Amino acid sequence: MKRLGLAGLAAACLLAAAGAKAEDPQWARSWGASPQAPTAALGNFPGSPTFHDQTVRQVVRISGGGRKVRVRFTNEFGTAPVAIGAAHLALAGAAGAIQPGSDHVLTFGGKPTAVIRAGAPLLSDPVDMTVQPLARLSISVYLPDQVDACTCHGTSVETGYVTAGDATGAATIPAGAGPLLPRVLLSAVEVAPAGPAKTIVAFGDSITDGIGSTVDADRRWPDQFAQRLLAARRPAYVSDQGISGNRVLNDGFGASALARFDRDVLATPALGYVIVFEGINDIGISYMPRTQGGPLAAFMKTFAGAPVTADDIIAGYRQLIARAHEHGVKIYGATITPYEGAGTYSAEGEAARQAVNAWIRTSGAFDAVLDFDAVWRDPAHPSQIRDGFHMGDHLHGSDAGYKALADSIDLGLFR
Repeated sequence: MKRLGLAGLAAACLLAAAGAKAEDPQWARSWGASPQAPTAALGNFPGSPTFHDQTVRQVVRISGGGRKVRVRFTNEFGTAPVAIGAAHLALAGAAGAIQPGSDHVLTFGGKPTAVIRAGAPLLSDPVDMTVQPLARLSISVYLPDQVDACTCHGTSVETGYVTAGDATGAATIPAGAGPLLPRVLLSAVEVAPAGPAKTIVAFGDSITDGIGSTVDADRRWPDQFAQRLLAARRPAYVSDQGISGNRVLNDGFGASALARFDRDVLATPALGYVIVFEGINDIGISYMPRTQGGPLAAFMKTFAGAPVTADDIIAGYRQLIARAHEHGVKIYGATITPYEGAGTYSAEGEAARQAVNAWIRTSGAFDAVLDFDAVWRDPAHPSQIRDGFHMGDHLHGSDAGYKALADSIDLGLFR
C-alpha cells in the first residue's frame, strides 16, 4: 500500500507538471529591433542618448496578433544595471497618446519595478491583452536613475518621446516633450498566438532597417511584406532585424551578421524562416577609394577591418546557412541591389556584387532565392537602381522601392 501510495503521488506530480506546462503560452516574435552598443553621433546617425528621471515612450507596429503580449527590454551592451521605475503597455493613439481604456501596467516577476542587468535582456510578465495584427502599441518606461551606456537601435523610422518624471501612465505626452530618434532599451514584442505560428526574420542592413522610408508610415519592406502576408491569410509574424551600416563579416554599426546571428535570428521564438539581405556594405567599404580626407573619412574610421572579397562574403553566407539548418530553419538569400551613384561605388565593387549575386542565384546553397537585384535594377543601366525606387542616394529605397521588394516575394515560400 505504501509503495502504491508513493507511485500514485509521483503520478499526480507528473500530471500536475504536465498540466502546468500545457497552460504555458507558446510565443511568437511579432516585432523586433536588433540591439546595438552605445555610439557617438556620425553624420545622419544620432549618438546614443542618456537619461535621468525621465519617461521614454516608444511606438511599435506589430506584425501578427495574439491573446497575450510580453515585451523584451535590453541592456545587452550596457556597462551598468538599468533601473526600471515603471513600465506600461497600451494601444497607441496619435502623437504619443494612448487609446482610452487600453493601458496596462507591465510587471516583472509580479513587481512593477525591475533592474535590467548589465549585458542582459529582460522579459516582462505576460499581459492578458488581445492585440490584432498590425496593431500599433505604445510602450512607456520610466528611468529614475542615470543611464549613460544605453543599448539602443540606431534607426527607428518611428517617432518616440522623452519627458521628465514618471509619465508612463499618462494618456498624452506633455507638450514640449523631446523627440526620440533611436530605439531605446527595447528589442522585441512577443505575442501568444491563438494557433500555430511561424516568425519570418528579415536579416540585413540599412535597406532592411528602412532608411529612406517615410517616418511613422510603416513602409519598410518587411512592414509591407507583413501586410501582404496578412492579406493573403498567411502566417503574418515578421521581425525586422536590420541594422543600418551592418556588414556580414566585420563589425560596423552593430556587431557583424556572423556575430549577431544567434541572438537576433536563432533565438527568435517560433522562428520558421530567415531572409538574408546583406553584403552591400562589405562590398562598398572594401572597394571604395581610400582617401585621408573628404566627406567619408570619418565614416570609414568606424568601419575597421581588412577589405573582403566576393569569396569571403560567400563563405560568410555559407556559415549562416549551416547555422540556420542546424536549427531546422529555412534560409532564403536575397541578391544584393545596385549601387552605382552612391558614395561608396567603384567598378571593382560592382564586379564583386555581380560575382556574389551569381553565386546566390546558381549555387543552390540557400533554400530559395529572392532576386531583389532584378526588382530594383534599371533595365537600361543595370548597375543603378531605377528612378523612383531609391531615396535619391542611389543606395537606399523609397517607399515605392520598398513596396516593390515586398511585392516580389513568393508567398508560397512561407507555409
